[in-house]
Amino acid sequence: MATQSPILKVEKTFSLSVEADAYLQKLRGEKQVATESEALEALIEELIAAEKLKALDAAYVEYYDSLPNEFFEEQRDWGIFAEEQMAKAMPLDEKN
Repeated sequence: MATQSPILKVEKTFSLSVEADAYLQKLRGEKQVATESEALEALIEELIAAEKLKALDAAYVEYYDSLPNEFFEEQRDWGIFAEEQMAKAMPLDEKN
């Protein structure tokens, strides 16, 4: 069985507002973690994941925005064709 390497940590000392400290304590309870550091780390991980998701969404938008209108027209035509074929295979009176 392979041993896991220890997670590298960086020690930080900083001050928080009373409101931020209260939020961190609340978050610690919600996340059910042992320390405020773990709660803060969980919050940061969530923010990183949200940023990655936002970047992925932006990449999808950029991709589809870069496609020519002809692509979408062809997709629409294929959709109409598929609907027509489905209607022929399954007449309206037999659907119910």
